[in-house]
Amino acid sequence: MAFLSTLTGIIGFGMGVPFGLLLGFYFFIYSKPKIVQLQEPITRRVSQLDNTALLNLLHDIPLWVKCPDYERVDWLNKIIADMWPYLNKAICASIRSMTEPMFAEYVGMFQIKTIAFENLSLGTIPPDIYGFKICETNENELVLEPAVRWAGNPNIVLVVKVLTFRITIQVVDMQILVAPRVTLKPLVPTIPCFANVSVSLLKRPEIDFGLNVLGGDLMSIPGVYHIIQRTIKMQIASLYLWPQSLEIPILDPSTVAINKPVGILHVKVVRAHKLLKMDFLGTSDPYVKLNLTGESLPAKKTSIKKRNLNPVWNEKFKLVVKDPESQVLQLEVFDWDKVGTHDRLGMQFVPLKLLTANETKEFKLDLLKHTFIADPYDKKPRGNIVIELTYAPFREESIKVDGIGDVLSRKESSLDRPSLNSSEVLSGAGLLSVTVQGAEDVEGLRHNNPYAVIRFRGDKKKTKKIKKTRHPLWNEEFQFMLEEPPLNDTIRIQVMSRRKGIGFHSKECLGKLDINLTDVVHNGRINTKYHLLNSKNGKIHVDIKWTIV
Repeated sequence: MAFLSTLTGIIGFGMGVPFGLLLGFYFFIYSKPKIVQLQEPITRRVSQLDNTALLNLLHDIPLWVKCPDYERVDWLNKIIADMWPYLNKAICASIRSMTEPMFAEYVGMFQIKTIAFENLSLGTIPPDIYGFKICETNENELVLEPAVRWAGNPNIVLVVKVLTFRITIQVVDMQILVAPRVTLKPLVPTIPCFANVSVSLLKRPEIDFGLNVLGGDLMSIPGVYHIIQRTIKMQIASLYLWPQSLEIPILDPSTVAINKPVGILHVKVVRAHKLLKMDFLGTSDPYVKLNLTGESLPAKKTSIKKRNLNPVWNEKFKLVVKDPESQVLQLEVFDWDKVGTHDRLGMQFVPLKLLTANETKEFKLDLLKHTFIADPYDKKPRGNIVIELTYAPFREESIKVDGIGDVLSRKESSLDRPSLNSSEVLSGAGLLSVTVQGAEDVEGLRHNNPYAVIRFRGDKKKTKKIKKTRHPLWNEEFQFMLEEPPLNDTIRIQVMSRRKGIGFHSKECLGKLDINLTDVVHNGRINTKYHLLNSKNGKIHVDIKWTIV
């Protein structure tokens, strides 16, 4: 019976195939094509649509229509479309270079011999930016939020060779809807004017694609589509969903490095011995000037000791240190003259790298004529000077970051480090840094040449004057070294305007502000814009930091 059924099946197959081919050929030759009349699509005004149709259209309406914060950027889409053939090749080259070491890790595992792209192209359809938003912040950065969608036709074929088998995996019909946040920071005066690009996702991306394995559609298997979708979204979210981010360096850090204060140098000028006689009566009126190299701040000065070749000062000074490995303390001893220039009696240098943190070290230095130490003609003894130096670095826990992006990009969590307790925060010396960024809508009655005046504990400091503007940008920093936190202090900032010449109304106050420093001590930093008193619409942007030694 089995043989008979097999024979019958073979005979039926042999007769059915020729009969089917003849029947198909007959219908192909003698059948008449049916004429199909094309109809114009029905179009209606939006006002004529019902609620259901309108709700179905909302998803396709671009963001620049729904949200006033987003802008229409057809010009940018045109640029991307023209550059897409080149961007496609550049992006694919980057993908190849990034994935090659990842694939190499799996070669040899599970009998895998090779993993490589057979074809890699993003297709001919460029992505579309259907909304663009620029966010304003008080930080030194530029925040961009584009809304991107891409319905592409990529040609991506990955070949995996396992033993003698060749497995092809093809990605087709990819659709992506993503809302990234692109942060350019920090802004620097070097082309392209930002040092890093930080990219993060504001929400989970919408990704849809087809996946063919060995020619079959893997996504058509029940349950596989949702598993792959969920896995991809979770992996992308764990890497780039805000607050996580992708950091892309643009400029070499050494070219844009901005030295920030890292400690305070305590200098005690003790005494000098056997100084040169510069006056007619065989004496001198010495004083000492001291400063750190690489600083534009005015030098510190001791008091003048009249008619004394062996003066004793015992005076203390504090200098802000930004780079203890390269900065040098420069000491100059002068003879004070009532008329004319002051004669220099001698000078000396002390590299800060010779100091140990939080340890006081005494130096007895022979004074030199100039910086050329090996000068054979400089044999004249000029006396010596005795100083005591102590380098006190800032506590790492007290150094506050410049923004939320920096906090979240740190690899080391703040929970893993010992934090300062309240008693340490509310006591001890520190550095108060006041940065006056700029002002807005400051207007005088007679002239607009604004500059800012900062008054704190009797000290008065000024920014540069900017002529003929209502929106000045100063970006100047002023530092005050204090023995205790300024808990009960206020700092006054005035925006003034001054014109040349002497006469009435040569100076004019454009607005003022008093800032209580209690919150600065507790929080470590305040960076905000304040409304100016006695000004109609004026604002001033101030960044204040308190760093504990």
